[in-house]
Amino acid sequence: MHILIPDEIRHIFTLETVLVLARILVVLLVSVLLVKLVAFVTVQLFKKRFSQQSLMILKKAITYSGVTIIWMIVLAQLGLNLAALLGAAGIAGIAVGFAAQTSISNVISGMFLISEKSFAVGDVIRVGGFSGVVLTIDLLSVKIRTFDNQYIRLPNETLIKSEVTNVTRFPIRRLNVEFVVRYGTDLPRLKEVLLGVARGNASCLDEPEPLFVVNNFGRLGVEMLFGIWFVKEDFLVVKNSIMQGIHAGLHEAGMEFAVPPAVQLEGPG
Repeated sequence: MHILIPDEIRHIFTLETVLVLARILVVLLVSVLLVKLVAFVTVQLFKKRFSQQSLMILKKAITYSGVTIIWMIVLAQLGLNLAALLGAAGIAGIAVGFAAQTSISNVISGMFLISEKSFAVGDVIRVGGFSGVVLTIDLLSVKIRTFDNQYIRLPNETLIKSEVTNVTRFPIRRLNVEFVVRYGTDLPRLKEVLLGVARGNASCLDEPEPLFVVNNFGRLGVEMLFGIWFVKEDFLVVKNSIMQGIHAGLHEAGMEFAVPPAVQLEGPG
């Protein structure tokens, strides 16, 4: 049984065409493997010098550059005029550049964020009204997960123009408890009670030592500040235990708050 093949298909699938397609397929396979190998080796070489986020961006840059070169090789194998193609791409790039000024600004801002290293993946940051854990730092945006499990994307340009607080940059932090006691309170006795609460709390650090400050003489009483240092991972444990300890210690000593206490967190310095 003979299968009739149309002349148009015969002209397309000549021996020369098949050889060209085979050559392109080999080039694609070899090039893809080579790009992956270069990306892997580069990441391994700079693994100890760069952060995880920087390594990810470096890997992406190598991959995208490699894909671009591969496409140029494939187009050259197909006999296309690369000079004319690059000229057209340049004109198109100018048009796209005007239309994507915001994206370009975000990319430049992203490079500044990565080089400045104000925060890294895993840090807790506060930007405007948002606080959360940094998930990724990309060239266009930073993604964070808030403490109530929301996913937020912040453009890099916004971060460059905003005040960013890195809550977990340093290994230890200070918990500030601000409160007001009635006039006539025995302040040396109050200091002794508070220091006893800190010494009795296993999560409070002895060095730096707790901070006891008379802030001001207010309208309702003496405004006090008591600060204790702790390892940042122990935040919730310290906050709960120290507040309970202060409440119990003052109650046992017969002292009262004139105004309910407020809690603030600070980093070293």
